[in-house]
Parts: sequence; structure tokens; C-alpha cells
Amino acid sequence: MNRPPPRIGRPSSVTKCALRVAYYFLLVTGGFALSYTGYVVAESRAYQDLEARKFLQASRLSEPHVLVEGDVIGEIEVPRVGIRAIVLHGDSPDQLRHAVGHLPKSALPGESGNVVLAGHRDTFFRPLRNVRVGDKIRFITRERGFEYRVESIETVEPTDIRVLQASTGHDMTLLTCFPFHYIGSAPKRFVVHAREVDEIALHPSVQPAPRIEDGVLK
Repeated sequence: MNRPPPRIGRPSSVTKCALRVAYYFLLVTGGFALSYTGYVVAESRAYQDLEARKFLQASRLSEPHVLVEGDVIGEIEVPRVGIRAIVLHGDSPDQLRHAVGHLPKSALPGESGNVVLAGHRDTFFRPLRNVRVGDKIRFITRERGFEYRVESIETVEPTDIRVLQASTGHDMTLLTCFPFHYIGSAPKRFVVHAREVDEIALHPSVQPAPRIEDGVLK
């Protein structure tokens, strides 16, 4: 004798209510997360545009200048992968939200040593996932420009501080989190090692500001 299949009862009103609440909660949470992400990206771009305009209009430093956290050092470019970003002195969360950060204890471009720059994998340094050995990196300051060439790429543990060590040459290290598409705090660090190969001409727009002496524009 064949028995009819068991009937699946309908969800109770309490279950329906709970599912409805969960649905709207997730919808609102997702909308908030997307809105916040959009706000952060828009704010970072606006900051970059403002600082880039100020940087291009700035005059060369005529006197020694002691860097403090938050100062604009220059602009980094990795042309092949599409990176172009203002670099700030310091690596605080606020600075890294708005720009690429220069680790304060590392060398400055043009000095002997290791110039260490850090950036978020989901903003300014996201294109680094496509970087290759041999790619050019340019660093433009108010006074000079420098060209580096990528020599090696590696992933390391966050505790591996050897990548930050000073060198006897003119080197640059770019740091970001890895994997690039990881959600949450990434477990690894993506490291790009480069070496200076040339000093390049200033960006055409970076010129000394005009001076007025005895009422004459010079």
C-alpha cells in the first residue's frame, strides 16, 4: 500500500516575521556598507585631486625643510599598471586612507638607503597585483624626479621585517596586504623591490614659483 508523501508544513507566522526582519536587516546593512565604501573612495579621490593640484603648483623648496607627519613628499607613478598617487610622510591609518604613506624611518628619494612606501590593497596599491619585474616606478618630488626598476616581487608574513631594512644602494620597497581580494585583515604582505636607475627631469608642470623683486616679476 503506497503512502502519500509527507506534507511539508507552511512556515509559521513567527518564522515568516523573523525571515522578513533578517532580510531587511541584511538589505540595510549591505546598503550602508556600499554607501560607506563609496564615501571613502570619493573622499580619497577628492583629497588626491586637491593635493595633486597643490603639488603641481608648489615652488621648489629654497630652504631646508624638516618633514613632519602628513607632509606631501611627492607623487609616485607606476605607468604600466596605472598607479599615480600622492605620497605623504607617515603611515597612520588616516594618512593611508587618503594617500600612499612613506615610512618615517626609511630613506627619502635621492638618499642612500631603502625608500619604503605603503598603500592599501583596495585603493591606491590595488593595481600592484599586475606589476611585473622590469616595470618602471617614478617618484616625483618638488625638487627632483627619480626612476626605479622593479627587481623582484614576493609575499611575506606580516612579521617579516627584513623587507624594511636599510640598504647601501638607492632602493625602493612597496608594501601592501595580500591576497588582494581577501575580505578582512589579510594574512600576508605583498612586497615589490625596486632599484633606482636614473634621475629624471621634473614634471613639466612642476616649476619654481615666480618671484617679484623690486616690483619686477622674475
